[in-house]
Amino acid sequence: MKMSLSQRVAAGLCAAAMLAASAFAAHAETTLEKARKAGYIRVGFANEAPFGFATPDGKLTGESPEVVRAVLAKLGIKEVDGVLTEFGSLIPGLQAGRFDVVAAGMFVNPKRCEQVLFSEPTYGIGQAMLVVKGNPKKIVDYSSIKADKSLKLAVMSGAVEGGYATEAGVDRSQIVALPDQSSLVAAVKAGRADAAALTALSIADMASKNPETESTKPFGTVAGKSVVGHGAVAFRKADKDFVDAFNAELKKFLGSKEHLELVTPLGFGADYMPVKTTAELCAGK
Repeated sequence: MKMSLSQRVAAGLCAAAMLAASAFAAHAETTLEKARKAGYIRVGFANEAPFGFATPDGKLTGESPEVVRAVLAKLGIKEVDGVLTEFGSLIPGLQAGRFDVVAAGMFVNPKRCEQVLFSEPTYGIGQAMLVVKGNPKKIVDYSSIKADKSLKLAVMSGAVEGGYATEAGVDRSQIVALPDQSSLVAAVKAGRADAAALTALSIADMASKNPETESTKPFGTVAGKSVVGHGAVAFRKADKDFVDAFNAELKKFLGSKEHLELVTPLGFGADYMPVKTTAELCAGK
C-alpha cells in the first residue's frame, strides 16, 4: 500500500528522531566520563567512624573515603565532595542522583547487590557491642539479648545488624532502630538501650570517645554463620564502566604500602584485608 505524502513525511521525521535519539545515547557521557572531565565527584557517607565521617573542621575521612579518594585520583578525579546522609538513605540517595558513589564502608550482601553495583571489597571485619562501663548485664553477643527479653538492642537503621539480631532470634520488640552512630551511643549512655551493635572497629572507636562505655570482645559468628562483613564502594547499576575502572586500580592499590599507610591510622591495616570477592558475597557465600 502506497503512503501519502503526509505519511511519508511523518515516517521520515520519526526515523530521524530515532536516529537522533540513538546518536545521543551513543554519545551520552557516563558518570565516569563526567567526573573525569569535571575533576571531582560527590560521594555519600553516613558519619560512621572509622568507615566514613567528617572531622570537626569538616574534612571527609575514614577508611572508605580515603581509599576512594586515592583510587579516584589514579583515574584522574582529584576532588571528592562528601554528602552527609543517614545510612538507610545512602542507596536511595545514590539511585536518585544526590551523589554518584557511596563511600561508607557498606557491607556487601545479596539484597544490596540487587540495588547497586559494588566494587571489590576494601576490608573484612567482625562485630562487637557497645555497653556501659563494666558491662553490668554481662552482654556477650546477640545471644545475650535473645536470652533476656528485658534487654534492648540499638542498631543503625538500614545497617546489617538489625538482620543479624533477628537471625539470632532476638524479638523485634527488643530492637531499637536509630539513624546514626551518635544516636546509638546516646541510647546506651541514657539506658534506653542495653547495648548497641556495629562492626568491631566502629564500636572500639565509639568506646574510646565515650569513657562511660566499653566494647564487648569482638565476635565473628551469629546463629552459626560467619558475620565477618566485607565493605565496598557502591555505584549505580548503570555505571559498570566506572566499577570496572575503579576495580582495576583498586586491585593494584589494596595491600600496597600506600594503602596500608593510609588506613592503618584509622584502625584498619594488614589484619583487615578482604578474604572474599564481591561475586561470592553477592551470591551469599
